[in-house]
Amino acid sequence: MTIFNLLSLFGGLAIFLYGMHLMSSSLESMSGGMLERALERSTSSKWKALLLGTVATAVVQSSSATTVMAVGFVNGGIMSLNQAVGIIMGANIGTTVTAWILSLTGIQGTSFIVQMFKPTSFTPVIAVIGVIMAMFSKKQKQKTIGAVLCGFAVLMYGMSMMSSAVAPLANMPEFVSIMTKFSNPLLGVLTGALITGIIQSSSASVGILQALSLTGGITYGVAIPIILGQNIGTCITALLSCIGASKNARRTAMVHLYFNIIGSVFFLILFYVLNAFYRFTFLDDVLDPAHIAIIHTSFNLMATAVLLPASGLLVKLAKLTVTEKHAHEEEWPLDERFLDMPAFALEQCRNVIQRMATLSRDTLIMALGTIEHYDAKTIATVAENEDIIDKYEDRLGTYLVQLSTRNLMEKDSNEIGMFLHTIGDFERISDHAVNLTEVAQEMHDKKLEFSDAAKVEIRVFSSALREILNNAVDAFLNEDIEEARMVEPLEEVIDAIKADIRARHVLRLREGICTIELGFVLSDLLTNMERVSDHCSNLAATLIQTKNDTFDMHSYLQSVKGADGVEEFTARVKEYSERFALPTI
Repeated sequence: MTIFNLLSLFGGLAIFLYGMHLMSSSLESMSGGMLERALERSTSSKWKALLLGTVATAVVQSSSATTVMAVGFVNGGIMSLNQAVGIIMGANIGTTVTAWILSLTGIQGTSFIVQMFKPTSFTPVIAVIGVIMAMFSKKQKQKTIGAVLCGFAVLMYGMSMMSSAVAPLANMPEFVSIMTKFSNPLLGVLTGALITGIIQSSSASVGILQALSLTGGITYGVAIPIILGQNIGTCITALLSCIGASKNARRTAMVHLYFNIIGSVFFLILFYVLNAFYRFTFLDDVLDPAHIAIIHTSFNLMATAVLLPASGLLVKLAKLTVTEKHAHEEEWPLDERFLDMPAFALEQCRNVIQRMATLSRDTLIMALGTIEHYDAKTIATVAENEDIIDKYEDRLGTYLVQLSTRNLMEKDSNEIGMFLHTIGDFERISDHAVNLTEVAQEMHDKKLEFSDAAKVEIRVFSSALREILNNAVDAFLNEDIEEARMVEPLEEVIDAIKADIRARHVLRLREGICTIELGFVLSDLLTNMERVSDHCSNLAATLIQTKNDTFDMHSYLQSVKGADGVEEFTARVKEYSERFALPTI
């Protein structure tokens, strides 16, 4: 075996890994987050979680990706540790699909049908179709399907390169001698675990073993311990991903590790004890890629059958390993592990910003209530909510910026843009809520009280503000364009209400009914209330612009007040003016 064979081997491995990554990421993109959502909801039974974990891994072709996903779910509080066990075991079964696909490289025969099933025959056709779809299709979905096909073709080409590179080993006695040493169970397990840990892909390490099997130098006695070691080595990805995560996320990674270690040890002990009594003669037989796939699948099915009923013991073992150090750990659903799954990460962002929107609305409504009825507990709650919303804005904004750099579909990019525009408005609404409670606190401390007429006017203003706030937030939560169009007419009415109340205050000031000190308080109150309506207008504008695929304010105003909608706009202004009319003087 020459240096060029080694270069070809490593080059083939690199191409294989890239093909797997391309196919996996494209399949993930094509699923649009459906797999993650299914896994997230697979909490009713461990058997359902097992099935979904198997399917998800078979689709994305990566047990590490599914396991890391489970770690992220647990870290974000989306799923409990017990619920994640079934997904982890299912991931081990699902990853065997890759080995079955790669076993096609070992097909022998000269008939036309057999030749068609050989990768060297169908891979070029798949590559041509994939390239055409990826380069010339106009629809994003077709481009993604093309990328999947290209990834598969690249993967199979990498496998072919590795097989060709190791072919000369068949005539080397030294290779046979080295392989014989791996029939030692301990050495075989360590080798399989080490290689898999380095390349962080059990599918790739199994592929290497399948390529080596084509030389005729791999026996059952050599392959079995190596395959068991490969299952242990694949745990390194989950272990690395849980660094800095919550204790339950670390426990999830430990469950994965213990499942594979205990399963491997159990299988080894059972197999070699039986071998000591019955002497399995097939251990010295040479095997092919299909036999490796059978061993890989059989082990994972047996390990799951034995350990799934005892999943509670795995959880207890993980809890003993990762002990309780803190009484409480904050759970945050926007886990960085989800950034590799953009569609699902975006859905988590959507859930968080909806929570933020609802909390902002509730906080502002609570603050309005303190103006008329002072309550210290409510004021404290408003301040606490504002702190929470500040954290939402900071962490959500950072996460959205990170997510925007990923490979996204156009509609997802537009939605991220909308979220980045709106989180600031929700945060500012909560700021104004705090400002309103400060007005209430000042009036309480100084024992100030508005005149009866002013109280009625403020009550009308508050009703209009609640209406516009509900319209804006509901439109955002439901992505309702029609409700969003109702915001701008009411915002104009609110501007008029503010101006009218100020003018009336000046009249009362002249008549000696109100004081200058109350005038300053009223000015702060009206300013904060009116600015909330401005932010509601911003929210509606951003939603409409996103749906119209433009972020131009002039275009937005044209769509609301322009020639096509001027009559509707005018009618709504009139309706709101009558509905929220101040009492006559």
